[in-house]
Amino acid sequence: MHIIDRLKRRGFFKQSTNEDALRRRLDAGPVTFYIGFDPTADSLHVGHLVQVMAMSWLQKAGHRAVALIGGGTAMVGDPTGKDRTRQVLSTDDIAANSRRFAEQLSGFLDLDGERGVMVNNADWLLGLEYVAFLREIGSHFSVSRMLSAEGTQQRLEREQGMNFVEFNYHLLQSYDYLVLHRRHGCTLQVGGDDQWFNIVGGVGLVRRVDGHEVMALTTPLLTTADGKKMGKTEKGAVFLAADRVTPFDYYQYWINRDDRDVGRLLRLFTFLPEDEIARLEALRGAEIRTAKRALAFEATALCQGLSAAEAARDAAAALFSGRAAADVPTHLCVLPASVVDVLTGSGLCKSKSMARRMITQGGVRVGSAQVSKIDAVLAEEAIVWAGKKRAVQVRRG
Repeated sequence: MHIIDRLKRRGFFKQSTNEDALRRRLDAGPVTFYIGFDPTADSLHVGHLVQVMAMSWLQKAGHRAVALIGGGTAMVGDPTGKDRTRQVLSTDDIAANSRRFAEQLSGFLDLDGERGVMVNNADWLLGLEYVAFLREIGSHFSVSRMLSAEGTQQRLEREQGMNFVEFNYHLLQSYDYLVLHRRHGCTLQVGGDDQWFNIVGGVGLVRRVDGHEVMALTTPLLTTADGKKMGKTEKGAVFLAADRVTPFDYYQYWINRDDRDVGRLLRLFTFLPEDEIARLEALRGAEIRTAKRALAFEATALCQGLSAAEAARDAAAALFSGRAAADVPTHLCVLPASVVDVLTGSGLCKSKSMARRMITQGGVRVGSAQVSKIDAVLAEEAIVWAGKKRAVQVRRG
């Protein structure tokens, strides 16, 4: 199967600058491609995982990956999709985050220097001479076109503004493509579809400055079946690092996906073959749980390791059977304690008012027994549920 067709079939293809030309280029021999990741947190998250998996499929097809850590662009902050200016990170934080990103990406990709390489744009962006950069690069960009970009227009229409530092981000990301084309022979940039404007800016810059035709390909944004943005929970972003999101919580995140999304997520976030995914996708009723367990196990093993996935799977099985398990989240408290305090203290509910409302609506259980009174007291160690999918083990402490 052609790699473009595979990317489409697995859900990684949204649009490209010239699909026919891209197919011919990929058929002609190994293509060097890159994807950039700005280290604005200390771990990659599920949203990044779409790009990481796309890189892995391209590399499996024989193409050369350049994993770009945006240590320089992170100092500016990408305004794309943001209602307000990003929080400015310190240089130490960016450097620490860059190291974490590099470690995580190395777990997914072969970055031996031949099949793939890792670079950091801080190496060429931080040493730029401002006036020289404006003369060489800035002269190729139209301010009116930059102002017409969808993200910029949204910020201006909402009177949220955009500072001059952010406005330069487009130039810097475009310049990355020029540098990587010159240094590593990159002829394809891949990224999320929200980055289309920045990516084609780089395509145009390489053409105008070096006279070479390079390509672009974007992946769809990660959304649920009902169109909502995916990758966040009540606790925040779903990070890939085990010290940010435990293997159990990561496993449960995938278990709790909408039934309608399971087939698509299996194609995106596992390497299971198509026939196995088709079999799992065809399951209906209570059997869909089998497909969800396959998704959760494969996704957890991919990001946090096989042993972590096995432990999370076993802990989930114990929890749903009413047994205690070492890897299930545990809340230590003095007993007896009010159920409301347990719900808020454990993080199952954000506030006491939310806890009371959930009890009133019949959404709280201690073991298999529904809690019906807002002044209910938990006298002994037990498993406390908030809704059908979230629970903690309450222990004396």
